Amino acid sequence: MEDRIQGTVLPVLEVGLQPGESVVSEAGEFSWMTDTVEMSTGTSGASKGFLGAIKRVAGGSSLMLSTYTAGAGPGMVAFAAKVPGKILSVDVAPGAEYMVHRRGFLCGMPGIEISAGFQQSFRGGIFGGEGFILQKLGGTAKAWVELSGEVVTYNLVAGQTMRAHPGHVGMFQTSVSFQVIRTPGLMNRYFGEDGHHMAVLTGPGSIWLQSMPLPNLAGALAPFLPGSTSSTVTAGAAGGVAGGVLGDLFGK
Repeated sequence: MEDRIQGTVLPVLEVGLQPGESVVSEAGEFSWMTDTVEMSTGTSGASKGFLGAIKRVAGGSSLMLSTYTAGAGPGMVAFAAKVPGKILSVDVAPGAEYMVHRRGFLCGMPGIEISAGFQQSFRGGIFGGEGFILQKLGGTAKAWVELSGEVVTYNLVAGQTMRAHPGHVGMFQTSVSFQVIRTPGLMNRYFGEDGHHMAVLTGPGSIWLQSMPLPNLAGALAPFLPGSTSSTVTAGAAGGVAGGVLGDLFGK
């Protein structure tokens, strides 16, 4: 199996397969492939059985997975990035596992296992009411991850901490301690415009931060979409701030 990443702003991952080799992705990720590759879709492929599929869905992944297998001859299957960003490859193994944002897994070799790694609800709705979810990549396989915008990597030593807006957290090794906390101070939280929460990552281990979280991109585009006006956006933001402040004051 050989992989090649083409392009810059909107990269494409090409996976070359020898006869009998396979690659697995969530349903709907496929872009194009040669006619020597066969596709099959089902609930198995990157997790063990039905229970594995349930764990995968809990992590924000889809129930269905597609498996692409080269038949009588060599073949190629391609996966294009959905937004401007980067495609990274990681080697997953016991003791070398990764946490990625809920839409980060692009594809992987058979043997990759996807499950829920972290979940937290946000009253403020900075993720469209979905809360904050991380997927855990385990098993023993090579996987490819899609991150948004530019990617900045930090190697944290034991005890070293980085604080980030949760949406900027693209991926990190499971050796890194992770938690989401409220932004300190009411004024900072509701009038600083930097979000109600921040992620705290503590080493040892590597972290990959993405410069363009999808919720930030959606918020930047919202005023230009049909039916949206600046007054509507402003009113919605004010209502969210007022509701959040009252919730804090009354402990809800």
